Amino acid sequence: MATKNLLKLPQQLLKHLHPSDLRSAAQLATTATQGVTRMAEGVNQAVWSTLGAPSGKSLGKAADQTRGMTGLVFGSVQGITGLVGKGVDAALAKVLAYVESGAQIMHSPSPEREAVLAALNGVLGDHLAASGNALATHMSLCYQGQALNSQAMPAKAAVSGKVLVLIHGLCMNDLQWRTVHGAGTADEQLVDHGTDLATAMGATPLYLRYNTGLHTSINGRELSEQLGQLVQHWPKRITELTIVVHSMGGLVTRSAVSVAQETKPKAAWLKPLKSIVFLGTPHHGAPLEKAGNWVDIVLGSTPYSKPFAKLGQLRSAGLTDLRYGHVLDVDWMGKDRFRRQPDARQHVPLPGGIACYTVAGTIAAKRSALAERLVGDGLVTLQSALGQHVDSQRSLVFAKPSQMIAYRTHHMQLLSSPEVGAQLIKWLVV
Repeated sequence: MATKNLLKLPQQLLKHLHPSDLRSAAQLATTATQGVTRMAEGVNQAVWSTLGAPSGKSLGKAADQTRGMTGLVFGSVQGITGLVGKGVDAALAKVLAYVESGAQIMHSPSPEREAVLAALNGVLGDHLAASGNALATHMSLCYQGQALNSQAMPAKAAVSGKVLVLIHGLCMNDLQWRTVHGAGTADEQLVDHGTDLATAMGATPLYLRYNTGLHTSINGRELSEQLGQLVQHWPKRITELTIVVHSMGGLVTRSAVSVAQETKPKAAWLKPLKSIVFLGTPHHGAPLEKAGNWVDIVLGSTPYSKPFAKLGQLRSAGLTDLRYGHVLDVDWMGKDRFRRQPDARQHVPLPGGIACYTVAGTIAAKRSALAERLVGDGLVTLQSALGQHVDSQRSLVFAKPSQMIAYRTHHMQLLSSPEVGAQLIKWLVV
């Protein structure tokens, strides 16, 4: 019956749906229901505590859990939800086996589905990975839309010894480097910095896809391993490696370089690494995550609102790393990432011997007041993208000719701006 109902889903939905998506969504729904129940119990206990009623802590429970009949009710809801969740998961597992065996619903990934998954991973990616949810994205380098590995590399005749790697930002994926200008008009044009640059450089473009909800240092370590495998198994000897990054991708790349430099001997992929270009990277953090941390504090300031602070704390480790721009394990390990604390990250300078360039966007016009220009691209401030810090010892030193400010350009427009594209070619094509 479940299988028949699945196959009756609207074809438009099935176009974007993979068989495993329903099962993964059901697992998330079960977790969400249990989380909401815990919040409701926390509010209930907060009210009872003001009247002097004890919590369930004396019975071995958490301080925000109730006791007596109320505790029994909340405990029953949790138990029933868990049982229902397991039942649904088991039923959908059978449906999944049926569908895959009969190849009833098999579609190539649609850009819409991949965009939704990328956003979900950005917000909850660490939870998805920790719980083994099939919606979690696994890091891969992609060539012409196909993931590469040591056993699956392109033909030698199809590639160059020059390789260009493009790395996306938070809540995004590799497909989103492609932007359509003038969609539906006679002037419709596909813009892709990777394709344009690769053509001008005589390089082969590769696009990284990764779970942006994981800590940047975890992704950095994995990226270093992936690049090491790439250099080892690429059909031709890689003589030149260039990396272009957007937003969070810059922190992941800086983390990967740091890991590779600390490896003894140094990772082999560092040798051909010639250039890194940062587009709107929050080297010193992003204002929105700093504001999110204040929300945690405000919600946690009273016993009545404290249970709701868990809503804000659903956001991923990748997101909280953006508060100050963490790139190393030491920046977050052993610390409460939701607690308000000063910027205590270890300074990681730009790597020596590698040409580093940065593009900072600002939504203001070039002749606007200085205060307006400093606002940045809507997500990253101008100083953060340029690597500048109030403490000069923490600043990243980009040479003046290696800096560009893109005016009237918001964060996402950095991916398709003709002016930015022209500057990249100017910097990277000798």
